[in-house]
Amino acid sequence: MPDTPARWTRATVYPDMWTDPADDPRDREGPPSEGELATLQDFLKSYRLTLRMKCEGLSPEQLARRAVPPSTLSLLGLLRHLAEVERDWRNWITDDEPLPKLYGGRDADFDGAVGEQSAVDGAYDDLEREQNETDTALARHRDLGERLGKDRTSVRELMVHRIEEYARHCGQADLLRECIDGRVGQ
Repeated sequence: MPDTPARWTRATVYPDMWTDPADDPRDREGPPSEGELATLQDFLKSYRLTLRMKCEGLSPEQLARRAVPPSTLSLLGLLRHLAEVERDWRNWITDDEPLPKLYGGRDADFDGAVGEQSAVDGAYDDLEREQNETDTALARHRDLGERLGKDRTSVRELMVHRIEEYARHCGQADLLRECIDGRVGQ
């Protein structure tokens, strides 16, 4: 018996998809977003939801499972990492002193990703809180060309960077999930 799980999906219409399009919570009815800011916000929302979908239904031990040595990459580590970067993005848009790290020094977000329910609950709570805080901070700046913080980063650049960060990590999450239980990405 091989050590790798068989590929599987719950989709029935398109067997190479994660779920049937009619059941995909990222698909929404109605007209497309109007304007650049709304479009960027919709893409960010979709990638955030995708990451959560990749993590759903797994035990704390599965979420904390590392990719391959010497990597510390895990789904739980990704949740913690994205909470950390959401907080760091708020540092980009202010002239104030930087917010402290959530999990400690370099790579603590991945190193501290242990297979315990309290760690999983904490990661989800941290991620939701930090996303909300960053969204609230950026909602005060509707002009995508406005430059913020010490580095004078534009709101547009920050929004695109946020999308890029989630998209990259969703790709990693696809591979991690497939290694855990064979579930393929969409």
